[in-house]
Amino acid sequence: MEIVRPDNLVGALDALASHPDALVLAGGTDAMVLVNAGILRPEYVISLRHVEELKAWNAGFIGAGVTYSRLEESDIVALAELSRTVGSPQIRAAGTLGGNLGTASPAGDALPFLAAVDATVELVSKQGARTLAWDEFLIGPKQSALGPDEIILGARLPDEMPGKTAFAKIGVRQAMVISIASVCVTRNEAGATTVALGAVGPTVLRARRAEMMMSAERAPDEAAMDEFQRLVSEESRPITDHRSTAEYRKMAVGVLARRALERCLV
Repeated sequence: MEIVRPDNLVGALDALASHPDALVLAGGTDAMVLVNAGILRPEYVISLRHVEELKAWNAGFIGAGVTYSRLEESDIVALAELSRTVGSPQIRAAGTLGGNLGTASPAGDALPFLAAVDATVELVSKQGARTLAWDEFLIGPKQSALGPDEIILGARLPDEMPGKTAFAKIGVRQAMVISIASVCVTRNEAGATTVALGAVGPTVLRARRAEMMMSAERAPDEAAMDEFQRLVSEESRPITDHRSTAEYRKMAVGVLARRALERCLV
């Protein structure tokens, strides 16, 4: 296995152009599990850890190389909350937003946040750059629109972020666990509400009917909260696998969304 470690974006794109079948590695927290298990045997690895351009982070942009340990300090509540749920401190120090996007797992903890705020994903290759909406980039279970010659530059947040955000997930234990179900809820001052669901569909989902119903409620009562919870559960499309049953996931994601919304209403 040959490993190259470019320290800038031009070097990374040159390496990828020369070796289009290379494994492009950010933190490696997903890929190295497969390598250690003998499932993945790349001949050529491009490590992005030292590419400074990917570490940029400001109010409107999160570089693909920004780690969860940095994102824990975000003043966006949901972003900080989800980052604190990612693995152990060692995993959070290595794992990156770009890794979550590249893996495109429906259980990726950062993905419901990006979907809930309607983030876009910026990609770059030697031919130029392009920007895709989150649902144009995430196209299926562990499938994305990333081209073989492209590198994920980062995620662009909207100019006007909602004032209230909350993230919640449930797993087989309290910490260091892959989600059985996860949600990100946002709400602005006018009451507009968004809800994105993780690990309960082939990719991250938006619960559009629940959003429409709750966005019309300026001061939701118990009946409105009950209906919101019911609609979120109904709009999920979970499967049964080794981590949980579809029935449990459908029930749990509604409860999580209700609890996240309650935090946004405070």
